Amino acid sequence: MRKSLTICLLLCALPAAADISGRARVIDGDTLQIGQTRIRLHGIDAPEASQTCLDTGGVAAACGLAATRAMQVLIGTDTVHCTPRDIDRYGRTVARCDVGGRDLGRDMVASGLAIAYRQYSMDYVPAEQAAQAKGLGVWAVQMQNPADFRAAKADQPAAPDGCAIKGNISGSGSIYHMPGQEHYGATRINTAKGERWFCSESEARAAGWRASRR
Repeated sequence: MRKSLTICLLLCALPAAADISGRARVIDGDTLQIGQTRIRLHGIDAPEASQTCLDTGGVAAACGLAATRAMQVLIGTDTVHCTPRDIDRYGRTVARCDVGGRDLGRDMVASGLAIAYRQYSMDYVPAEQAAQAKGLGVWAVQMQNPADFRAAKADQPAAPDGCAIKGNISGSGSIYHMPGQEHYGATRINTAKGERWFCSESEARAAGWRASRR
């Protein structure tokens, strides 16, 4: 009991991390930098800057770039105030940030340009549900979950420049997957099996591959 009390007194005496304020540089839709501090917004996950989605016509749309630009517009030249919550495994400060009293994380999720990061917080689930019901932002297109996109990017060698279409061979035949489709991130290219990258859909079809339905 005495030992537990001593530990508690020591921990409780530790000061909370100080708030961070200043002009921010936007890294992407959920990451900022203020001074030398890299900040990951608490409770949200936005498409990665290089991530694409598929619009209703099946055409790749730069949803990651759209999220990045939306964050730039939200901040403008205003001062950003961040309250640290944690430090993530990459050494970034995880924080709730606002501009003029507006919660940046909530604004991004409410506009459909980020999703609630349920693994870490349920704070923004109502805002996400409202955006989804209205078909805003990523809810108007087909988007791979950003966490799955990051995992796939880490595991898969980079595509040749300008040739991001994945030609996969499975029990269903030779199928090509476009960036932004549901199974694109999970698809791996094994050249030893005859799988390959394509630079265009016409090239893939000419080689005997058919389009994935999802």
